[in-house]
Amino acid sequence: MSVEVANKQIFNYDKWEKKFEELAEQYKNASPYPHIALDDFLEVEAANKALASFPAVQDAGWIHYVHVNEKKHGLNKADLLPEYIKEVIAELNSDRFVKQLSKLTGIDNLIADDMLEGGGLHQTRRGGFLNIHADFTVHPHKRHLKRRVNLIVYLNKNWGADYGGDLELWDRGMKQCEEKIAPLFNRAVMFNTDDDSYHGLPDPLNCPEDDTRKSIALYYFTEEKEIPRLRTTNYRARPTDGLKSILIYLDKKMVSVYTTIKRTFGLNDDFVSKVLNVFSSKPKKK
Repeated sequence: MSVEVANKQIFNYDKWEKKFEELAEQYKNASPYPHIALDDFLEVEAANKALASFPAVQDAGWIHYVHVNEKKHGLNKADLLPEYIKEVIAELNSDRFVKQLSKLTGIDNLIADDMLEGGGLHQTRRGGFLNIHADFTVHPHKRHLKRRVNLIVYLNKNWGADYGGDLELWDRGMKQCEEKIAPLFNRAVMFNTDDDSYHGLPDPLNCPEDDTRKSIALYYFTEEKEIPRLRTTNYRARPTDGLKSILIYLDKKMVSVYTTIKRTFGLNDDFVSKVLNVFSSKPKKK
């Protein structure tokens, strides 16, 4: 049974179950790697309610990722998520939905991440960005879980083309961007998270100061018999990045060290957020 709030559906299975089967071939054969963008993904009332309850960056619990390769904010603590958004996430992590996602992607036995590791809510302010990268390959706290699929639901009404923030999908050789997907309201993007599924929003946002790029991000895994090869987030420079490429590479190595420490000692991202905030904050004038 699907999760409902106020007797209204969040996700319309009657609408999407057959479509997922029909779109499976399109998903598999998409370039530069398997992916698809679907509009009007949630029921419209559900999308509107999720946006209305979306918390501000200043609210409690947000993790501030501010370093060379990204400038964005995330909230993945279940107890701090707004109640309605928790219902939306519960639906998209439900057994019924995940089975349909397996049909669409062709990846059997997908598993939702109840820890929302690296996912949950994402928000980017004016000037924010996320350099091109391939995602981490193994769940930081569940070593037999291999990351396989990303689902992003955008909640940005009246998003102007001049704001930027398109999701860029780059070819496997990092030679060129093959597709740009605007983060429009109630649009969902799903894609495989392979070693070379390069994506991001590398140019600073140009949205108004009082607006942000908002999304719900969920990741799905498969349980492997053997522990998969661990690879941390692999940031990559674009051909036009020039000397910035050196900083991108060095920062990637620092993130890799942090991820190893995080995995070894069971840390969460609050730790790195606090550290990054110390280094990114401006010194007070005496």
